[in-house]
Order: sequence, then C-alpha cells, then structure tokens
Amino acid sequence: MTNPPAKQQESEFDPELKRLALVVLLGAVMTILDTTIVNVAVKTLGTEFHSSLSTIQWVLTAYTLALSMSIPITGWAVARFGAKRMWMLSLVLFIIGSLLCGAAWNVTSLIVFRVLQGFGAGMIMPIGQTMLAQKAGPQRMGRVMAVIAVPAMLAPVLGPALGGLLIDNLNWRWMFFINLPLCAIALFAAFRMLPRDTVRGKADAPLDVLGLLLVSPGLGALVYGIAEAGEGKSLGSAAVLGWSGAGLVLLALFAVHALRLKDRALVDLRLFADRTFSAANAGFFTYVGALFGMMVLLPLYFQVVHGFTPLRSGLTTAPMGLGAMLTMPIAGKLSDRIGPRRLAYTGLPVMLLGILGYTQINPDTPIWVLMAMLFVLGLGHGTMMPSMMGGMYRTLDRSQVPSATVASNVVMRVGSSIGVAALAVILQNAIKDEIPGATGNLAQVPEGAPGDIAEKLTNAFTTSFWWAFGIAAFSAVAIFFMKTKPQAGEAPADAVKVPVVDAH
Repeated sequence: MTNPPAKQQESEFDPELKRLALVVLLGAVMTILDTTIVNVAVKTLGTEFHSSLSTIQWVLTAYTLALSMSIPITGWAVARFGAKRMWMLSLVLFIIGSLLCGAAWNVTSLIVFRVLQGFGAGMIMPIGQTMLAQKAGPQRMGRVMAVIAVPAMLAPVLGPALGGLLIDNLNWRWMFFINLPLCAIALFAAFRMLPRDTVRGKADAPLDVLGLLLVSPGLGALVYGIAEAGEGKSLGSAAVLGWSGAGLVLLALFAVHALRLKDRALVDLRLFADRTFSAANAGFFTYVGALFGMMVLLPLYFQVVHGFTPLRSGLTTAPMGLGAMLTMPIAGKLSDRIGPRRLAYTGLPVMLLGILGYTQINPDTPIWVLMAMLFVLGLGHGTMMPSMMGGMYRTLDRSQVPSATVASNVVMRVGSSIGVAALAVILQNAIKDEIPGATGNLAQVPEGAPGDIAEKLTNAFTTSFWWAFGIAAFSAVAIFFMKTKPQAGEAPADAVKVPVVDAH
C-alpha cells in the first residue's frame, strides 16, 4: 500500500533526473543569454572600434550563424563521442570563446572569437535536450523541457538588462568574462553529476563533410554580401552581387547535394516537400528576421536619440519579453485546440501593431508609450512562437521529428542573422540619406542627439521599422498555406509534443 503505482513512479522526478536537469540548466543559461546580451552594446562596440553599424552587426550574426552550423552536427558528434563528453567539450569551447571575446583587440578578432563561442554554444542545448529526453521518457517530458524553457523565456528580459548593467558599471568586455565563472561551475557540476556515456562512440558515424563545406561559407558569403550594401556600395555593385551570388550558388549546390544524400545530409531537405512544414518555416524565417532585427535596432534607438545608458535602454526593451512570457504558455495550450494557423493569424496582427506604432514615433513620443508598444509586440510574439513551432510538426511522422528539429533551428538562426544584417544596412543607409556626409561610423553618432539631428535620426529609424513591418507582414502569406488539421494517416496534432525551447 505504501508503494506508488508504476505510472506515478515514472512521472516523478527522481534525484538523478533532478541533477541532470540542474546541470543542463546551468550550461544553457549563459549560452542563451549571449544571443541577446550584446544587443545593448552595438553603440558601445561601434565607438570602441570606430566601426560602422554594418560591420558591428557581425558581432551578433557571426554568433548566430555559428550556432546554426553547429546544430546539424550535434547528432553525429553525440553518436561518435558520447553525449557527456560532447556536452563538456562544447562548454569548454564556449568558455574559451568567451575568454577570447573579452580579450579582443579589434572588431575582426571579436567577430572571429564570436564564431568559436557560437559554435560551442550551438551544441550545448541540443545535447542537453537529448540527455534529458533519454532520461525522462514520455511521462516526464513536458515538465523537464519546461525547466529548459525558463532561461529562453527570460533571455529577452534579462539579456539586454544584464548587458547594460555590465557596460555601465564595468565595461563591455565583462559581457563575455561573466560567462567564465558561471560556466566553470556548470563544467564542474557536469563532471561530478552527469552519468557516464554507457554506449561506446560509433567510429563509423557518418558526417556530411561536403554539406558542411558548402552551407557554412554559403551562408557567410550571403550575409557578407548584404553587409557590403551598407558600406557605400549599391545593390548592383560587383561586391554586393559577387558575394551574395557566390553565397546563393553554394547554397544551391548544397541543396542538390543534400537531396542526393537523403537522410545522411547535414540538413534533410526532403522535409520541405511537406507543404505545412515548408510554409511554417517560410513564415518563421521572415518573422524571426524582423523580430531579431527590431531587438537590435531598439536599444540603439534609445541610446542615440534619447541618450539612454545601455542599462536603461535594456530595461526599456524589457516589456517585450514580459509580454511574450504572458501569452506563450497560453498559446502553447491553444495551438492544439484551434490549430496553429488560426493562432498565428491571431498573434501576427498584434505583433504588427506593435511594430507599426514604432513607424509613427518622433523624438517627443513619451517613453511609456514606447514601452507599451513593445509590450504589445511581445504579446504577439508570445502567441506567434508556439503556433509556428507547433505547426511545423503537425503533419510529420514521429520518425521525422529529430531531422525537422534540426532543419527548423537552422532556419530560425539563419533568418535571424539575415534579418539583423538587412535591417542594420537599411538603418545605416537611411542615416546617410537623412544626414548628408554621415559615414555610418558609430563613433561619430552622438548619444542623445540635439533636436534637429534627433529628428533626422528618428526618421532613419522609422524607415527601418517600416521595413521590419513589411518583412514580418510577409509571414501572413506563408501561414495561409499551413494546414489546420492533419490528413488521414498523418500524425495527429497531439501525437508529437515539441517544446518551444529557444523562444527568444
């Protein structure tokens, strides 16, 4: 009578699972925060290195591109070397990258070190999820993944605020140095608490080397071509067309290669034959591009127009994260009931309303109004994210979920990288149009501009916000092609439970 039923035992958190969840959480916190912590430092880094906005944006996009490239090789790495070993190695790479970023002597070295940091960070979360999923089983999956979702939901709130606090009271280098003691604790905890790899690594585990050699430089060249448009070169210039064209050619070659290699490809492109999966990813691509671009432009706006400190600008953007935290749990439950397409069409107008408000601002717009519009944007974001993520898996078989997770994470990272690069270039060119003689060098942009300059700078920002509005609105076209219900013989909507982990 004292022994609980077997089903109850399966659903309880045993001490080993608690320790595993704690270790994974410790390792994941800073890697997730590092996707937003640098947002408030764009002006500071531009001034420090006397660089333009289109150059500084690489500090952000290099990290997210490296994340996107390391995610697909996670499965191979775990099969080859074991989950615990690879998790600790990834954390060591992140620590080394963080140390080098803090010691960077110019913008080029900082960008290179961000690549190393991002490559390590990209594997930490997927490997952690894999270990938790294997240990938890289906009875405890939802609650375990909810633990991992906590830092992801807090990133839009804590990342910019923490970055601003460190810059105001120490300097920008501490945005990276702060990772060292926290990740060292996680590394020690992993060594002591993670279970040993019980399965010996597979020496013959295949890695799509050719795919990696095609897609990584392809994406880098494409984003570099976009960034070149902000360095005084026209869209039809040889530099812009050359780099962008080379990137597109490499990506096209990867597509041909991946379709031939089928299930052994770095990213399984056959999944995109499913209409709903393709539509959801297309909508997700434009949606996160606009969102991440806004998250970079907003702190910069508050600093150069209103003269806010990095900390105050980070706190001013916090309502967006708070709004998302309110609607995201509710939207996750509603998605299965009313379908992801309806829910997306509910959240997208709310998000667009928040962006639209920023296209109408002027230097005298009250700060509380600006924060209220960000809260509205966050409400829409929190509704959109679960619907788009859940919609991707709605018509897929269970066996396709791991490959679909890799593909959708790559789409999200690449979309955010291109969105940041594109909106940074748009803003830089808009500033040049509004202020003749402006070079785009952030060291020359004052913090808290005088009245006439503030008006012109605000006009440049509103131009960029209009572009963000248009990019996000384009998601509505893709969402239309998502199915609301699975067809006969396909996995039902509740057959696959996919947690929203990277919700920022």
